[in-house]
Amino acid sequence: MKEGAEMKNIRNFCIIAHIDHGKSTLADRLLDFTGAITDREKQDQLLDDMDLERERGITIKSHAIQMNYTHEGKDYVFNLIDTPGHVDFSYEVSRSIAACEGALLVVDAAQSIQAQTISNLYLALENDLEIIPVLNKIDLPSANPEEVTDDIVDLLGCASEEIIPASAKTGLGVQEILSAIVHRVPAPKGDPNAPLQALIFDSVYNPFRGVETYFRILNGHIKKGQKVQFMATGKNYFADEIGTLRLQQQPQKVIGAGDVGYLITGIKEAKEVKVGDTITQSENPTPFAISGFEEVKPMVFAGIYPVDTEEYEELRASMEKLQLNDASLVFQPESSAALGFGFRCGFLGMLHLEIIQERLEREFNMSVITTVPNVSYHAFTKKEADSILPVNNPSDLPDPSYLDRVEEPFIKATIITKSDYVGNVMSLCIEKRGTITSQTYLTTERVELSFDLPLAEIVFDFYDRLKTVSKGYASFDYSPIGMRPSKLVKVDILLNGNQVDALSALIHADNAYHIGKKMCEKLRGLIPRQQFDIPIQAAIGAKIISRETIKALRKDVTAKCYGGDITRKRKLLEKQKKGKKKMRQVGNVEIPQQAFMAVLQLND
Repeated sequence: MKEGAEMKNIRNFCIIAHIDHGKSTLADRLLDFTGAITDREKQDQLLDDMDLERERGITIKSHAIQMNYTHEGKDYVFNLIDTPGHVDFSYEVSRSIAACEGALLVVDAAQSIQAQTISNLYLALENDLEIIPVLNKIDLPSANPEEVTDDIVDLLGCASEEIIPASAKTGLGVQEILSAIVHRVPAPKGDPNAPLQALIFDSVYNPFRGVETYFRILNGHIKKGQKVQFMATGKNYFADEIGTLRLQQQPQKVIGAGDVGYLITGIKEAKEVKVGDTITQSENPTPFAISGFEEVKPMVFAGIYPVDTEEYEELRASMEKLQLNDASLVFQPESSAALGFGFRCGFLGMLHLEIIQERLEREFNMSVITTVPNVSYHAFTKKEADSILPVNNPSDLPDPSYLDRVEEPFIKATIITKSDYVGNVMSLCIEKRGTITSQTYLTTERVELSFDLPLAEIVFDFYDRLKTVSKGYASFDYSPIGMRPSKLVKVDILLNGNQVDALSALIHADNAYHIGKKMCEKLRGLIPRQQFDIPIQAAIGAKIISRETIKALRKDVTAKCYGGDITRKRKLLEKQKKGKKKMRQVGNVEIPQQAFMAVLQLND
């Protein structure tokens, strides 16, 4: 019965908030206070262990850690999961929430409630988590605790006494937070004597030990050395090592119901572990798998190709290992005429694409080329007007003469901003083909705007521009709302008369001419000059809509002619002209990597 007694002293909780509201710093203070880390191990944003996270100051991965806390003479075990705040990583948040019973909702006392605060809160409420509101950064001179307290009361419907004022920087209110976790977060429910049932919520690839699986036990217990089964694949393994997640992993003999831990089984194949899967015993398996997480829906698609075509297999292995750690990455093989073999990858947004690209380069030493990102469309032909043709790549679009209609994905965007910037935000969204659906004043100063926007328009630079027009005071969150018909055309880029498939893009007909022209201008500045003229053309089907020419490098062939008849010079120039023409016919044009990326930043 010892396990049951322990179970009522376990608390599993996560920290959710908008970007930069102080989740990771609060996690640091909790660890300090409970003595989970020594002075030697202290550093800011301790749980952000990736170099990228430290450089950018953002959390990309959810991090789980266990701490011990004694309250009123009883020992408690806390499992804390720190979550990312950025909208691109909301999938990470949903996974963390599935492994918890309570959540600390952190709100910045200077910035009040932002869009992401609300969307993460709804995620937590859907999973019936106990919410503990924390008002952070009250030591700031710009803090406005009274007003923000009222905002939180309106949002949650709680009493203002339930909100804990705190400062993660100075450590104020940490004691109150810990006692609130003990009293308000429910202990995990589960039957320690039932067959084992554990939910995998994360995994990482360790080159020395194979795949490390992080799990949360719902029912039963797991012992070291016992035979376990992964239900999605049906494969059996031995639990070589199990343990709890301190700052370093701590091996244990047994882990009981309600607890969070890691498992090493010596799996080498990344494909064999699925996040959201259920672990059970091989001898006495549970009849029911846990309903995992919803399938992730990628928003943005781009091709990733190795710079050196021979590294294709290496790239595949790297992607699989990365997918282990980041379950929201989806990819499938594809080939391109210009770039050879590579992968069509789905991402949750542009930041996610950037991070994946950087992680491939840093963690796996892969140098890759990324094609122009786009979103997934649905095309319908005249012959079969009801059957959907998914278009993930511009080359998948059927010929315009057969095409009946194209539908593109739309999102519902929620933007919270100051009332001074409403006009700027509206004009930006209307420029991006959005329609406003509602406008609500939260306070006299803060407005919530809702728009229906095409996803394709927000992919590239929408977020950056939103921050610019609102002087950094707008927060943004989105959720998909389905497909709507749209008038799309495929714009091709021709270099020296040859189509470059990696630069093709699907664009709305109203913007096609303008974007085609900009692309040509941009490429003219990026492609180095050759020995012959290079025409750069943008075309829709057979119709050329824009042209720029990169002039040839020319040698002065008439330098040695002085005086005499003009025909001597003319003869030399004609000879040069013929040579250039011949060169152009056989010449190949190399496109530098930055040209692919530059096409994305057209509004600069």
